[in-house]
Formats: sequence, structure tokens, C-alpha cells
Amino acid sequence: MVNILWSTSIVILCVEVVVGNLGNGFIALVNYMDWVKKRKMSSIDQILTALALSRLGLLWIVLVNVTSSPPSLLEAIKKIGVVMRVVCITWIVMDHFNVWLASSLSIFYFLKIARFSNSVFLYLKWRVKKVVVVTLLASLVFLFPRIILMNTYIDAWIEESKRNTSHTSSLRIFAQLSRLVVMLTLIFLSVPFFVSLTALLLLIFSLWKHHKKMQHNAQGSRDASIMEHIKAVKTVIAFLLLYTILFLSVALQLSSFDILEKFPIMFMFHAAGMVFPSVHSCVLILGNSKLRQASLSVLQWVRYRCKDGRPSCL
Repeated sequence: MVNILWSTSIVILCVEVVVGNLGNGFIALVNYMDWVKKRKMSSIDQILTALALSRLGLLWIVLVNVTSSPPSLLEAIKKIGVVMRVVCITWIVMDHFNVWLASSLSIFYFLKIARFSNSVFLYLKWRVKKVVVVTLLASLVFLFPRIILMNTYIDAWIEESKRNTSHTSSLRIFAQLSRLVVMLTLIFLSVPFFVSLTALLLLIFSLWKHHKKMQHNAQGSRDASIMEHIKAVKTVIAFLLLYTILFLSVALQLSSFDILEKFPIMFMFHAAGMVFPSVHSCVLILGNSKLRQASLSVLQWVRYRCKDGRPSCL
């Protein structure tokens, strides 16, 4: 049973890494090529590119992290605490920008598309780029404590591991450290989640108000503004659904630290959580007209190569 869990988790993680690298790499490449061509990049493309790059880093660092975490390697990790520290802190930084850039994207959609006459909203709408920048800077308030606490826990674990030479003792210390890290991750993940949820609810309210206004004015219910609202709402809903999977996977990991034999279950939950940075890239491609058109062009090119019988076709 344990071997089945390990094998299943590794397969899931490998698929997510492949999908995530293709999707996020595609987003970064298309936006980079567009920037080279036009010598400028829109605000939305800047957010998408930064998000794609952070997720590429996250997927690879998570792959390194989880493959070096099985109990059989704990003793080796104990002897290379510097490497462990670099891996864990890099993971925290990438994970932080992964969720906060995605949440900033929800804020961007809300301010750009929603329609309210409130003076505060209009002030923020005209300065949407600054709002996103300020949001990311403010999020650093959550990043630095995570890094400091992670350093503290790693120091404590290495010190205790040196005092206790038994394998079981090292595992127990590792479980205690991991529980604290996961609890902190869960707390920090809740903030951008509620930020995005608020943006979604306000977008839906704006859509409802605009739809009622169109009906009252006897205008078509499918004008460009309503279509933009619906598109943005769908994108943010997809983001929150995937974010919920990530949130639940982290929450379920807390139940995997009581018994050491549950480590493979925790690994499976961890692998399931990586569906967020990998699959969400596909949602972003489908929801962006430029990226969607570019992906269709690539598919048409691949289809042509296949029909033409070129050896480059897989």
C-alpha cells in the first residue's frame, strides 16, 4: 500500500511538473517574444510573466524538496543543512509570489472591468498598476516572518538531530518541524485567498448591477462590458477552485504528522496541491486572447508537421 501511494504521488507530481512547465513556460515565452517585438509590455502581461516565472521556479524547487524528503534521506539532509536551508527558503519565496501574484491578477481584473461610481473605487481604478505594486510590497509583511521562522525551525531541527542519533528520533523531530511549517503556510495562504474571494464577489455584484442597468435601458444583455465581466468572473472562479484544492491539500497535511507511517499520505497531499501552479497556467492561457491565439497557432503548426510526416512530430 505504501509503495502504491509513493508511486501514485510521484506520477501525479511528474504530470504536474510537465504540464506546469509547458504552460508557464509558454506564457513567459509568448510574452517575452511580444516584448522583443514591441519593446513594451502591458501591465497584465507583466503580471502573467512574473507569475509564470515564479511558478516555474516553484515547480522545480518542490520537485527537489519532496524527492529529498523521504525518511531514508533525512540523515543525509541533516549533514547538509545549508542545502536544506536554501531549498526551503527558495520554496517559501516562490510559493509566496505564486499565490500573491495570482491574487494581484484577481485585483487587476476587478479594478479594470468592474463598474462602480464610488470615488474610492475610481481612484484605485485609475491607478491599478500602483495598486498591484503596493499589494505585492505589502505582501512582503507575510514573507519575511515565514523566512525567519523557517530559519529558526531548521536551526532547531539540526541541533536536535545532532543530539539524537536514532533514526526514529530524527523522524519525530522532522514531523514536529513540518507540522509547524504547514500550520504557518495554512495561515499565510488564507490572506490572499480572502483577497481574491472579495474581488470575485465584487465582480459578480458589478456584473449584476450592469446587467440590471442594461435591461432597464432596453439594451442587449450581451454587450461587450457584460462579456468582459463574465470572462473575468470565470477566470477568478477557476483560480479560486484550484486555490481551494491547494488550501485543502495543505490542511490535510496536518493530519499526516501524528504517525510517522503517514508520511506517504502527506506526500500525496503535497503532490495534489501542486495542481494549482500547473493547471492554473492552462486556465490563464485559455482566458487570455493573445495567449489563446498563440496556443492555437502552435497546435496548428504541430498538426501540420504531423500531417506532413516530419520527423519532428512526436
